[in-house]
Amino acid sequence: MTNLVADADVLIAGLFSAKRKDHADLMDDLAAEITELGGRVVRRFVQRRGVSGGKKGQAPGGQANMDQPYSSRTLMSTGKVHEIAEACTETQAAAVVFSNDLTGRQRTALTEILGCPALSRSDLQRSPDLPSPR
Repeated sequence: MTNLVADADVLIAGLFSAKRKDHADLMDDLAAEITELGGRVVRRFVQRRGVSGGKKGQAPGGQANMDQPYSSRTLMSTGKVHEIAEACTETQAAAVVFSNDLTGRQRTALTEILGCPALSRSDLQRSPDLPSPR
């Protein structure tokens, strides 16, 4: 995975619960890790999962789902994924590295939508490399 980010423009993205106050630090750490591997972080995307609903006698709304992905298929909301895809096209990014772990299904769907490999932070430590669709 590291050869996908070495000497390449990379986007980073993360989905965080509104309860998580250190999300900016986590994104900075991810950016530093990519820089250490020789990559250049050209844009960042953060989606926060906020609190909603929860009135007495009603469903808890977003609070009950704060630690869950917006979509089991793409992790983030459709709008955020399209925003990232546009940035991939504009910057000709070599990859998007997510702070979150991705399932195989999410990785496949995101790679197709984004037009470049979708990786998770944990992929940066793995030795086998995924082929690049570009």
